[in-house]
Amino acid sequence: MNLDGKTIWMTGASSGIGRALAIAMAAAGARLILSGRNESALADVAAACPGSHVLPFDVTDLDALPGIVAAAEAVSGRIDMLVNNAGIAQRSLVRDTDFQVYRTFMEVDYFAPLRLTQLVLPAMRARGDGHIVAVASLSGRFGNPSASAYCGAKFALIGFFEALRSEVAHEGLKVTVITPGFIRTEIAGRALDGNGKPIAPGTIGERGISPEECAVDILAGLAAGKREIAVGRGPEMALLDLNRSNPDQVFDMMASLGEAIATGKM
Repeated sequence: MNLDGKTIWMTGASSGIGRALAIAMAAAGARLILSGRNESALADVAAACPGSHVLPFDVTDLDALPGIVAAAEAVSGRIDMLVNNAGIAQRSLVRDTDFQVYRTFMEVDYFAPLRLTQLVLPAMRARGDGHIVAVASLSGRFGNPSASAYCGAKFALIGFFEALRSEVAHEGLKVTVITPGFIRTEIAGRALDGNGKPIAPGTIGERGISPEECAVDILAGLAAGKREIAVGRGPEMALLDLNRSNPDQVFDMMASLGEAIATGKM
């Protein structure tokens, strides 16, 4: 896969996986459109991505998205790849989670990338060329305790993009789902509690690989034409294969973890 000269639109580009992936893609010759809510952080990323364009917006402002898409397409006349990376995480048990938190997760982690993709598709279909990427999670493949809202949104996200892939493959369009394991980013610290408040803003996760290593693996997966790119090198990655071969064992493991969390033993 040659990224040289391609226009790639990245949401959630201001930090973490999005930032590292944008910089890696720019180094490969791509022209980046960098989106997120933090304009100053996007400017910092843009400084490391020659020829990039900053387009800040809130992904949940669905009414504004048609205009945002038009602005993105006007940058170079086309979007070759859309990377839906913006998202939020959670840490709270179902019993402690306000219903509005579930709505928030579906708006940010599911409806926003769905709608953005719908709006980008017409131009890609007209050309018979384009690539849609969605950053999901291992938590979109099996449920784990204290992440019910996150899991629900990511399960839905994977389902949508797998269905989309089946609809547009014959038109020459590609759809890739990325399922990261533990990556050392701020997403864990920004995870929402049961009241929708970040639990530890500014905290960097201690487990997993670096965002830069993650970006390398994503680019390798894209180059190999993988439909799903599992990213991570820790023991959590084995759960993907185990969930296919022995889902009951994965459930029992998650249930033990759920009991420990629910009873305050961890």
